[in-house]
Amino acid sequence: MNAILFSSMVTKMLPDDYIGFTFFVGCMAMMAASAFFFLSLSQFDKKWRTSVLVSGLITFIAAVHYYYMRDYWGAFQESPTFFRYVDWVLTVPLMCLEFYLILKVAGAKTNLLWKMVFWSVVMLVTGYFGETVFSDQAALWGAISGAAYFVIVYEIWLGSAAKLAQAAGGDVLKTHKILCWFVLVGWAIYPLGYMLGTEGWYTSILGSGSVDVAYNIADAINKIGFGLVIYSLAVKSTGTANS
Repeated sequence: MNAILFSSMVTKMLPDDYIGFTFFVGCMAMMAASAFFFLSLSQFDKKWRTSVLVSGLITFIAAVHYYYMRDYWGAFQESPTFFRYVDWVLTVPLMCLEFYLILKVAGAKTNLLWKMVFWSVVMLVTGYFGETVFSDQAALWGAISGAAYFVIVYEIWLGSAAKLAQAAGGDVLKTHKILCWFVLVGWAIYPLGYMLGTEGWYTSILGSGSVDVAYNIADAINKIGFGLVIYSLAVKSTGTANS
């Protein structure tokens, strides 16, 4: 009964509800991307199937969360912070996994994977603490989260991941660089959104406000885009192997 009542509360969307609209479009886009990645698995060599499968899992997990976030927004007109962080804590480590999977051809070890997963979890957990649990110390927790983010950026641009990509060369290097730009530019919306949504020294400079629309668009671009870059590499590598 509660589920029926909840659904009835969110059946109507106002024409100017851009946040609700982007939640809905984001959900549909990521569901479509998941179907695309899953249905394309059979065309790839075995070594690339895991990478494409992970791309599908990333967009599928996001689509499920966006389904619930859309309903949450419709019912309460509040930013679904909890659901968003649960989505991120599952999908961001998987996006880090993609770096490891494509760099295995150059000899990447599991310590690279666990290093990136560890810092991604630190980034997200401390960000959640700053936004919700310890919001009176948002600047401190945001600084810790930001530091973890820059460790990941350093690792993929200048650290061992970058060196492995250089060693691999060719399409792997090109793909790695594109994914690096996704992390540096595409992920930059998230710390910006954090600062706009919390109080700290930065508030007098940036102001405050909701960035749910920007989050929703960035999520779709980053997650689907990540997957399409991996898909493109898998297609090229499979085509080269079969030629």
